[in-house]
Amino acid sequence: MVANDPIHDFDFFIGAWQVRHRRLKQRLVGSDEWQEFDGHCRVWSLLGGMANINERVANAPTGTYSGLGLRSFDAESGTWADWNLSARDPHKIDVPIVGRFEDGVGIFLSDDTHEGTPVKVRGRFSQITPASLQWDQAFSTDGGKTWETNWVMRYTRTA
Repeated sequence: MVANDPIHDFDFFIGAWQVRHRRLKQRLVGSDEWQEFDGHCRVWSLLGGMANINERVANAPTGTYSGLGLRSFDAESGTWADWNLSARDPHKIDVPIVGRFEDGVGIFLSDDTHEGTPVKVRGRFSQITPASLQWDQAFSTDGGKTWETNWVMRYTRTA
């Protein structure tokens, strides 16, 4: 494998992390009220690097939540798919966001709904260093012309 092979795009994420969450209390209603809370996650590689999974716990004001993130690489398209499974609804896996990394930033998109409203979803991995990174999520109701960031997670490596 070549060092810049996209199969290695998520190598930075393998390990254990403390997570500081900042989540918009209400989405798509013009709210600017945020909730902040802590959590942690652990990420490991699967299938020789073509997939990875993370298990996470978030200590939100409304309760403690756990979930899984699963990512897999498609060599033919050169893209990654990123799914979410929440312990709150363990028989429903979210629509995957699909994308790739360019210039050190991973941008992933999907079409979904939020409380019955069609939305474009963007997940973004950025500010990646060996010891930290940021992930944020945004929704768009106008096909991606404008975005409302509704969740920011700042990761600090613990192992």
